[in-house]
Amino acid sequence: MSSLPETALAIADAVRSGAISARAVAERTLARIEAKNPELNAFVTVAKEELLAGADAVDAKRARGEPLGLLAGVPVALKDALCTRNLRTTCGSKMLGAYVPPYDATVVTRLRAADALVPGKTNMDEFAMGSSNESSAFGPAKNPHDPSRIPGGSSGGSAVAVAAGLAPVALGSDTGGSIRQPAALTGTVGVKPTYGRVSRFGLVAFASSLDQIGPFATDVRSAARVLAVIAGPDPRDATSAAAEVPEFEAACGRSVSGLRLGVPDEYFAEGLDPAVEASVRAAILRLEEDGCTVKRVSLPHTRHAVATYYVLATAEASSNLARFDGVRYGLRVGGESRGTGTASALRAMYGATRDAGFGAEVKRRILLGTFVLSAGYYDAYYAKAQKVRALVRRDFDRTFAEVDAIVCPTSPTPAFRLGEKTADPLAMYLSDVYTLPASLAGLPAASVPCEPVTFAGAAGALPVGLQIIAPAFREDTVLSLAAAAYPS
Repeated sequence: MSSLPETALAIADAVRSGAISARAVAERTLARIEAKNPELNAFVTVAKEELLAGADAVDAKRARGEPLGLLAGVPVALKDALCTRNLRTTCGSKMLGAYVPPYDATVVTRLRAADALVPGKTNMDEFAMGSSNESSAFGPAKNPHDPSRIPGGSSGGSAVAVAAGLAPVALGSDTGGSIRQPAALTGTVGVKPTYGRVSRFGLVAFASSLDQIGPFATDVRSAARVLAVIAGPDPRDATSAAAEVPEFEAACGRSVSGLRLGVPDEYFAEGLDPAVEASVRAAILRLEEDGCTVKRVSLPHTRHAVATYYVLATAEASSNLARFDGVRYGLRVGGESRGTGTASALRAMYGATRDAGFGAEVKRRILLGTFVLSAGYYDAYYAKAQKVRALVRRDFDRTFAEVDAIVCPTSPTPAFRLGEKTADPLAMYLSDVYTLPASLAGLPAASVPCEPVTFAGAAGALPVGLQIIAPAFREDTVLSLAAAAYPS
């Protein structure tokens, strides 16, 4: 099994050519999950029978002489916020602990059409609310570089699955940095597409104006192929864009010579770990040596991004999570049979269900979001935050008139220890300070590994991420620079 290829592209090419069987790939995947998952807690549901059946179907398809898809035989781990037909989708919450959707998310349908395999569902912060994977009802996923440390969140399980070799690629969702931050902290490639590039149909919503689905991978080209498979308009998602999907893989081989890169002062200020800064600046220097020109730029409203995000995202969360009430689906605590009972009994059931079903971080965000939307506070908080969001976007628009892309750190620090920030929500929220602005502006961005750095007390060198941000629908620019910065 050790001789089987590791990257998604190599696996797909080998399965299509008949050099290996999809069954062999699936069996290796299951063996690795069995060996490593008990310690790392990357998967909360392993789809053994589905994985093997899918692999056999791919092999049978090839035996019949039928053409195979772009991801033939490639295991793609799925964040547990993506609906999967006949496979439970929990969102890392007791509220949906036994929920089995009757349909697939659009991205899952597209993966299956490309002959990808589904090994299971990955751990995540509850309802994608967190920066460390510690709010999961299933316990935290653990960073394979040092299991005493967090992998980042909220898509921590997907990042760990790829970093530990349990799957060559995975899907996550990114609302304020939930793909890019865990990618940086686990040494993987993570891509957040432009808002609207990928359908959100079948993604359990956190904040609908921010959520996006994107890939994790061990290499940039594999991430580009997965993105090409899942991207494109979808009539079931009114926010999906009709924009043409470029040749993302071809962009990975494009020269970056002549591209203008902006280095924002606000991303290299107080709070950035000096060792992280040195690693990121070394990566930027390599791009400069490849022919890019580099200039200092300013994104002045960056300092308001954290506050703005935590008003808007929590407001949307309080609305989206209202549906989890013990009536329609999911957990139910107390009350009469569904659809009966007095008004007071119904209110009591609502309260008991939501109190038992939601964890502390989700409750905190629902309360905050309900407050900022309440009478007398809407204009002071929510409406004002929308105005600041527009200013953040204008900062990027102005800067992109001068440069082709922005390069900066993904995270201000390396992975911190489990439990280190759970008692300080503000410190946890600041972990996403460099990823939130691109989310608020709906822009494509990626994190690629820089040179790992040794930090005091760590078991070994810890990963650092370079973040690349480009104008809307210019994922090709992001991928070109990512491939140049991380030529894996």
